[in-house]
Amino acid sequence: MRRAERLIRIVQALREAAPGAVTAQEMGEKFDVSERTIYRDIAHLVDSGAPIDGEAGVGYVLRPGFDLPPLNFSFEQLDALALGARFVRATADRDLAAAAGEALAKIEHALPDTHKERLRSAPLFASLLDESVRPEAFAPVRNSITDKRKLRIRYNSLQHEQTTRIIRPLALTCFGRVWLLTAWCELRDDFRYFRADRIERLTVLAESFEDEPGKRFADLQARDEGAAG
Repeated sequence: MRRAERLIRIVQALREAAPGAVTAQEMGEKFDVSERTIYRDIAHLVDSGAPIDGEAGVGYVLRPGFDLPPLNFSFEQLDALALGARFVRATADRDLAAAAGEALAKIEHALPDTHKERLRSAPLFASLLDESVRPEAFAPVRNSITDKRKLRIRYNSLQHEQTTRIIRPLALTCFGRVWLLTAWCELRDDFRYFRADRIERLTVLAESFEDEPGKRFADLQARDEGAAG
């Protein structure tokens, strides 16, 4: 880990530990360096104006009100951003894919040259889907989850059974090349899962829905956790 990255992470560790103190030993173990190295890093941060209080053997705290510029990313964070954007561009609908590219370009524009290169050359990739198999239902479903609008769908199951249902869309989850829609199905009066690529027809209804207890995504998660326990 480069020293510049470690300095950023030390400040972050102190911020996350507030209001408690963090010892040099704890940070040394966290960043795989010696206590002496942490002491030197702390001294450098203090000389640079970071409001850090404490002493060797006792621990260090970061006084409130200090923050780092929002684009001081570590290389690992840049790798995560690059992979995330590439994954969205590979698997999501065209609007969201374009938005991912635009967001990455904005981040890159604000980075120093060394970090720009890291963002561009991150060796992490997501396999592109053929445009013909992108689920066209993805965008309206995604928007309906946000807007809490009910949907009428004609669904073709894996057993090739076609049904028409009114659903409350709750969440989208990617499993490899398949996006799975979690919804409350009014026909079954229960939670159901639908593959986005098998929704043959979709209508966004004028009727909205509220976060009704027992029909929320959090309720399904709690039920699954209870069953697993």
